Amino acid sequence: MADASQVASAYAQKPWLKSYPEGVPADMGELGYESLAEMAAICTRKYADKRAFTCMDKSMTYAELDAASQAFGAYLQSLGLEKGDRVALMMPNILQYPVALYGVLRAGMTVVNVNPLYTPRELEHQLKDSGAKAIVILENFAHTLQQVIARTDVKHVVVTSMGDLMSLKGHIVNFVVRKVKKMVPAWSIPGHAGFKAILAAGRGKTLQPVEIDRDDVAFLQYTGGTTGVSKGATLTHGNVLANVRQNDHWVEVAYAARGKPETVTYMCALPLYHIFALTVNAICGMDQGGHNVLIPNPRDIPGFVKELGKYEWNFFAGLNTLFNALLNNEDFRKLDFSSVRLVMGGGMAVQKPVAERWREVTGTVIYEGYGLSETSPVATANPFDAPEFTGTIGLPLPSTDIAIRDEEGHDVPLGEVGEICIRGPQVMAGYWNRPDETENVMTADGYFRSGDMGFMDETGRTKIVDRKKDMILVSGFNVYPNEVEEVAASHPGILEAAAIGVPDEKSGEVVKLFVVRKDDSVTEAVVKKHCEANLTGYKRPKFIEFRDELPKTNVGKILRRELR
Repeated sequence: MADASQVASAYAQKPWLKSYPEGVPADMGELGYESLAEMAAICTRKYADKRAFTCMDKSMTYAELDAASQAFGAYLQSLGLEKGDRVALMMPNILQYPVALYGVLRAGMTVVNVNPLYTPRELEHQLKDSGAKAIVILENFAHTLQQVIARTDVKHVVVTSMGDLMSLKGHIVNFVVRKVKKMVPAWSIPGHAGFKAILAAGRGKTLQPVEIDRDDVAFLQYTGGTTGVSKGATLTHGNVLANVRQNDHWVEVAYAARGKPETVTYMCALPLYHIFALTVNAICGMDQGGHNVLIPNPRDIPGFVKELGKYEWNFFAGLNTLFNALLNNEDFRKLDFSSVRLVMGGGMAVQKPVAERWREVTGTVIYEGYGLSETSPVATANPFDAPEFTGTIGLPLPSTDIAIRDEEGHDVPLGEVGEICIRGPQVMAGYWNRPDETENVMTADGYFRSGDMGFMDETGRTKIVDRKKDMILVSGFNVYPNEVEEVAASHPGILEAAAIGVPDEKSGEVVKLFVVRKDDSVTEAVVKKHCEANLTGYKRPKFIEFRDELPKTNVGKILRRELR
């Protein structure tokens, strides 16, 4: 037994441990699997008869996913692709995604997730940088690939269409997508294969066993490229499995507080190519034998609300912009939320006014977490039994250390702002083929420097104040855009807001605020008066610009750099 002084010193070094919910260990324990391929093989058998994924009312059981992913993996092997080869996936949330995802992993290859809305320039960079030899792409985006494929190493192209795994209904879906909505621009890629044809071919082959261990690379997860060029975070099987185990401990707290359904139904609105949904929905979901309802286009809010109404769903991971959009939909507010066990917010700061309205409408708390592509992704989260939204990113998960450091790399005292640094088994192996970039972000003692500024309080909870590079410097004072945006968004007539710094002769920079209105009675004077009441002088926006919408990533994150 450790004596009281040892415990006290452990708490002094890790103040968050004393705030852990009952039953959550400081250490995550055993991973349970050697690889994600082993996890897929075990879970698809264990949960064979359960629904694994549903898209547009068509469901796939774990047994069907097992057979299809093995066939897909066997087909890849038959092309001469080997362990470690990179295979790009460029699709929205459709049934083909999990089939290809687990097929690639079970064949011992590496998944390169690609945003389907990429421009040719962005796609070319990612394919070249990763050295992908094959790609699976939805036909809607094949015209983009056609423009760049000759300049990449891609030799094998599998093209799929929306309805490919939807049986008879699929023919109608494909007709509507192609002919009615005209969502498939003309394309031509000689030698490509169709998804249904390669599955049929793969079913006649046997998936060859591949020895995969925890240090093998599972994913090249490209980060948004906000600092120069987009880089591939190298995530091993061990990294992702560690995050699954860490999340498991945390999620059990929600079930202990609110009961665990026999099968957990996940609403998967965030894209699976994004690290948040990839780990939390596709992989944690499989580990739990859960049922993921895939939403191909969450921007179609009325369509998404219709889907929400069809299921007794338990788990929903979203972003501030998505929560906000749902709250502004009348039909959403009429839904029955009695089955909800857990709502997680991540990807960007959840604003307090949005969290409060969510609580009013649904009776549930949004639990904010934090992570990055480089951390597989979850590093911290609020305890899932907390009675209300905290406005912090919560506590480090089991086996995770958070340090708040100054420019020289020294730990700063609790309560002081510094860079948030993360150490744990979920932290990436490095950036793909970029040792210099890896060296820039990894400290000598194994911490990943996140580029986010924040402080930790005495309970071990961390509050983000902003991205280092988004910080606005007004007469030597730091202004954090998140704070200005949150104040603006608390006005009932403002839908969304984004703050940036613009050059100013007198003070170096001043704050400029972009506003999307809910009603036209909100004038510049109204916004300024509201900010004046809530922000000290140097933080108040000097310029206001009204917009119909704000530029966002496909996941819904506001792009401040485009506003600059």
